[in-house]
Order: sequence, then C-alpha cells, then structure tokens
Amino acid sequence: MNAPDLTTAHWVKSSYSSGEGQCVEVAALTHTIATRDSKNLNSPVLLFTRDDWRDFIGAVSRREFGG
Repeated sequence: MNAPDLTTAHWVKSSYSSGEGQCVEVAALTHTIATRDSKNLNSPVLLFTRDDWRDFIGAVSRREFGG
C-alpha cells in the first residue's frame, strides 16, 4: 500500500474520549482508514483497508477481544 498524503486528512476522536490523550484519532481517506496516537501526533500512522477497518469495528462491537 502506498503512503497516502495526510496533509489534508480530517482527524477525529471518539466522542467517548476522556480528553486525557488516551485515544487514537481516525481519518477516512479515499481508499484507506488512517489511525494515529492522539497524544503523539508525530507517531507512526497505521493504515487499514476499508474492508479491514469495517471488520475490526464489527469485532469490537461484538466484543470479540475479551476483557
């Protein structure tokens, strides 16, 4: 996957964020979903295909990760 241009990405945090920097930020790009650490905006960005992101969110919603 080629690295996308993130200069115009619109980053968002969950409305459940405590504001203490314990969240990730997400940006929906044309072909991918980008995530980054909200307390370190210069941290590496993780990229997911839209299908993989949809599957991940579904698994979280179904509480498939224990805990």
